[in-house]
Amino acid sequence: MHTFKGKDYPCCTSLTMGVIGGKWKCVILFYLSQETLRYNELRKKMPKVTERTLSLQLKALEEDGVIKRRVYTSKPPLKVEYSLTEFGETLKPLVISIAEWGDYAVKNYS
Repeated sequence: MHTFKGKDYPCCTSLTMGVIGGKWKCVILFYLSQETLRYNELRKKMPKVTERTLSLQLKALEEDGVIKRRVYTSKPPLKVEYSLTEFGETLKPLVISIAEWGDYAVKNYS
């Protein structure tokens, strides 16, 4: 059994999928692995995600320590940027491998 951030996982693979799994987390990580982005910039790159879902996924990734949220102003309009943490940077090779496999599958098996 593996415990991470107070959650129990039966194996290391399920822990990894618990952190990056789902439809949008890996997509978010892919874009943030390339650059720091504001919320609206992420929304433009992911037009099919709902605002609620994006907000929830960003919050979950932040709670797991994978991304950081930086607020630049204290009064509206807020400027909020998202980027990978040092811990999140360790996921870059995994996210890049997933993206490369997706390209391979499209080119060779579509």
